[in-house]
Amino acid sequence: MTVHLHWFLPTGGDGRTLVDRHAYTDGGVKRSRITPVSGIRAPDIEYLIQIAKAAEQLGFEAVLTPTGTWCEDAWLTTVALSQHTERLKFLVAFRPGVISPVLAAQMAATYQRITRGRLLLNVVTGGDSTEQRRFGDHLDHDRRYARTAEFLSVVRGVWSGRPYDFEGEHYQVEGGLTALPPDPLPEIFFGGSSAAAGPVAARHTDVYLTWGEPPQQVKEKIEWIRGLADEEGRTVRFGIRLHTISRDASADAWATAHRLLDDLDADTVAAAQQALGRSESVGQQRMLALHGGSRDRDRLEIAPNLWAGVGLVRGGAGTALVGSHAQVADRIEEYHALGVEHFVLSGYPHLEEAYWFGEGVIPELSARGLLPRIPASQAGVAPWPDGASASPGVPLLVAGGR
Repeated sequence: MTVHLHWFLPTGGDGRTLVDRHAYTDGGVKRSRITPVSGIRAPDIEYLIQIAKAAEQLGFEAVLTPTGTWCEDAWLTTVALSQHTERLKFLVAFRPGVISPVLAAQMAATYQRITRGRLLLNVVTGGDSTEQRRFGDHLDHDRRYARTAEFLSVVRGVWSGRPYDFEGEHYQVEGGLTALPPDPLPEIFFGGSSAAAGPVAARHTDVYLTWGEPPQQVKEKIEWIRGLADEEGRTVRFGIRLHTISRDASADAWATAHRLLDDLDADTVAAAQQALGRSESVGQQRMLALHGGSRDRDRLEIAPNLWAGVGLVRGGAGTALVGSHAQVADRIEEYHALGVEHFVLSGYPHLEEAYWFGEGVIPELSARGLLPRIPASQAGVAPWPDGASASPGVPLLVAGGR
């Protein structure tokens, strides 16, 4: 079982800080950042093309594109980026509650033809009622997961290539059909830590994603979902969502992590923690429990090379692998031994951190037999999108002069 490496497209903005251009969420509304910071990069198409090309050249299989109010639409953005890449796949996040399942099946089929089979789907049920209501969705937490189960039943039924009927609580479909089913069928990624989420993963998804909890907690999640899938007669594969700070020396990686933390003042952290604490997401509450709101450097390393500082101000994935290239590879190997195949990674800024990881960790993983090969671009210094070359230590000129 080899490792599948994926990167991230920051379609809500990027920069040398953990707080993006929209700052923190307060009751579902983005508030102004308290601590001023320079180096914020808008998610314009030129910059996203740089990241996508870098990910492809470095050997990442796909890039995750998020969904929500504060980022660009994932479907439109990635289909545009597909025209600037050749092999890179796109893990498109979307919310079942705001789109018809038959339309989603049709969009996926069209996408596969346009990109020649480079679509992966990340189903996001949603854990913030305020955000859901903004899109017209008024269901509570558990009913959203019940609707997701029906949604995925309809999508897979429509993909069969025959007229599909479905009668459920949330969807009633008569003769659902796509003119041509997608080829290949997109793999479906899905995450959720609540009791309501487990059966959905077991019955309907290909890859169950967890945020980056310590190995023992990830092991327990895998055993939970694997047991539910066995009862359904299915096999589910597993992935993990993590940030990375990888450097030639461990001390340099930790210095970067501490600099990111030092950029944040106490008021910014407190406001973010208050807002994140209102989330209905069980996974989000598990992320918050890892650091307990503490900025103590010693307490934030919650497992070897696993740093919870990101989660002080950012929702969702709140942990990062921090260390030398070999140490980060050690941790990936540790999670892989538990059964994790897919690693969906990111870093701040996403362009530079892609190169740090790609030029440092990917050769380590390849040497350990966890990757099928070292990408051709790893021979020497990986090429930059404009045809020049650079190493992660060289200052960057990004699109738009940011």
